[in-house]
Amino acid sequence: MPEQEQWYWSLKEHRVVGEGEAKAEDRLGPYPTREEAAKALDHVQERNEQWVTDPRFNDPDEDDEGKDEDDEPRFRFDGSPIED
Repeated sequence: MPEQEQWYWSLKEHRVVGEGEAKAEDRLGPYPTREEAAKALDHVQERNEQWVTDPRFNDPDEDDEGKDEDDEPRFRFDGSPIED
């Protein structure tokens, strides 16, 4: 049985590409159709909006974590503390 075609959105070329046309790190997908792949950025926007508005992803104290009273980060991106 032949493998089903999969389609991707190329983040570098800003177009729909097939399997093997772009490096995995440079694409979104896979999507089952070219049409779905063409809507990839819409899917990303929808997921971002869900993440921002979904209380499961937003703890009440989350905004205060990792910041001091001057709203400066206390931790580096790698998680190590910033010492004064």
